[in-house]
Amino acid sequence: MNRERSAWLLSFVLLAIAAFWNPLAAQRDSDYRFVRTLVDIHRQVASNYVEAVDDGKLEQAAIDGMLSALDDPYTIYVPPASRESFDRALEGTFPGVGVQLNQLANGEIEVVTPIDGSPAFRAGVKTGDIILKVNGEPIAGLKIDQVVKKISGEAGSEVVLTVRHATGKQENLKMARGKVVMPTVKGYRRSADDSWDFFVSRDPKVAYLRVTQFTSETYDALRSDIQSLLKNGAKALILDLRWNPGGQLESAVDVVRLFVREGVVVRTKGRNRPESIMRATGQGTLPDFPLLVLVNEHSASAAEVVAGSLLDNKRAWIIGERTYGKGSVQEVVPVEGTDGKLKMTVAYYFLPSGRLVHKRKGASDWGVEPQIKVPMDKDVQEKVMQERAELERFRRPTTQPTTAPTAPSGLDIQLARALEIARVMAVMQPNSARTPATLPAETGGQ
Repeated sequence: MNRERSAWLLSFVLLAIAAFWNPLAAQRDSDYRFVRTLVDIHRQVASNYVEAVDDGKLEQAAIDGMLSALDDPYTIYVPPASRESFDRALEGTFPGVGVQLNQLANGEIEVVTPIDGSPAFRAGVKTGDIILKVNGEPIAGLKIDQVVKKISGEAGSEVVLTVRHATGKQENLKMARGKVVMPTVKGYRRSADDSWDFFVSRDPKVAYLRVTQFTSETYDALRSDIQSLLKNGAKALILDLRWNPGGQLESAVDVVRLFVREGVVVRTKGRNRPESIMRATGQGTLPDFPLLVLVNEHSASAAEVVAGSLLDNKRAWIIGERTYGKGSVQEVVPVEGTDGKLKMTVAYYFLPSGRLVHKRKGASDWGVEPQIKVPMDKDVQEKVMQERAELERFRRPTTQPTTAPTAPSGLDIQLARALEIARVMAVMQPNSARTPATLPAETGGQ
């Protein structure tokens, strides 16, 4: 009997100790202490600080201060006021009519370009149009942000823009505001009819595609464009990922699977996240053809996954400069009690070779290293970006013949190098479909 009572008493003590040292309970107590401290400091400052304080700024600063201790610029709190712009950047969509505007020196509001497939595009808004009225109200003297506010509105509602075309003709264009999808896959230049011209070489046929970001629409658009190009005789493809900040990991994995039939695409692993291995499945993989990928120090995140995976799987030549080194996975979670969101780093990307893409503090090795390095200084980069913007813009209506180049100007030395190699590889088909062990001697590869 005494033994049974002793066993019962020992069990009770052990359970009490277990409950006392329960990690969740300990964490809860720590949370309460932290919150009590924070509330007390806030109360003291709000009541007794020498000048009036803004509670909203104090709260945001407290959150920012805590997250700054992580030394991770990608873990951030998104307050309710910033959610719309955050979601827009994340999804690549936004409500509106789909026009990019500019205010001229004389105060007029000019349409830089309508966005492909947008309500404004369908209604007939053209590059170079001058907006004169919004819903019948003249906008002369207004600032561009005031005009944007007038044009904006709820999806489904209608707006009428009175524009003056480059020909001088005025026209009232009615359109319904809706979901505008920013195209993430672009060609080399606009043709005379404003469709994309994807070819940077006609003989042999070398195609060019630029991916600006990885969103939910990128895979389908890229697959459709490449299939069309192959039917039209493309012998090689240059995929431009320069200045691509990344985007959705799932989109990047799907894009790699377009080109890689089997093998590891990418691994992710974090302190509280088990290793996840994403592989090529062979489903939907395109036929082999010479593939060259352009990257630079502004290629980040999902763009690095695509370039690095294609490199490790020996499916493409990577040309340009070492990538940015943003190889971390963020999850977006709602914050209890508010309409805000927390974007938090939970894992890192690892390429098939095991290479960590992320640039950790003090690291000397990060990102994706091109096999063919072509440095480009900042001044040249700015000129190349300006040239690309002009080539990609809808044409301004004019009776004059176009002067837009039909082939790379030579200013973009990275594209020029890729094109040089692509032409050689295209001529060498079918043996050059997958990347050879060494570059053809004619290219001077290194």
